[in-house]
Amino acid sequence: MRYLRIAVHQDAGDRHPMHEFVVEREGYVASRLLEYTPPVEGTRSFLFHIEGPVEPYQSVLGEVGRVLDYELSSCPDESFYLYVREQLRGRDREFIGAFSQPGLVGVMPVEYRADGTIRMTVVGPADRLQAAVEETPDGMDVEVLEVGEYGDRGLGVGGDLTERQYEAVVAGVEVGYYDTPREGTVSDVGERLDCAPGTAAELLRRAERSVMRSVVDSGPF
Repeated sequence: MRYLRIAVHQDAGDRHPMHEFVVEREGYVASRLLEYTPPVEGTRSFLFHIEGPVEPYQSVLGEVGRVLDYELSSCPDESFYLYVREQLRGRDREFIGAFSQPGLVGVMPVEYRADGTIRMTVVGPADRLQAAVEETPDGMDVEVLEVGEYGDRGLGVGGDLTERQYEAVVAGVEVGYYDTPREGTVSDVGERLDCAPGTAAELLRRAERSVMRSVVDSGPF
């Protein structure tokens, strides 16, 4: 069983309007697709978790013509959940279709990141993974980040970290943020990630919370 981790690069004009919003506006890290339904009469329903303030996002979302229905639920931190039902456009259908063909399993979440990329992991036979890459619509460049045997990838402590949280932890280790005595700072982590120190601190905090929850849930060794 093989897995493929990719970053899909799109031109601004090809991005979904709300992904472009995350790219253009300060204060948004990523929108992460958690679940979606099969298509019904050309529409699909999606569940996202979005890191950033809810009010500016909602003010723009209501103006997107393809959106048929939505609901928002705020979280205690500056993030929120989004349920949305929308009409699929041609290129959206082609992109989803390439990686939803029989024999492939998408591993959630799919990340629509502030750097403009879509990052996702797909599991399945090698030939079907290759076919999915080849069937990605023209104008969407696929960068292969990882490929290999799936094995127990993503299981165990830390398996719930998002890609960006994992990158923050890696940067923290590399700059000495977790050394005793501490050698690196949050600013150093932010410099590695090309983000503000406040954003780096929040990524580290969420990553640490996720790991500690995994430890508590698994019980004493």
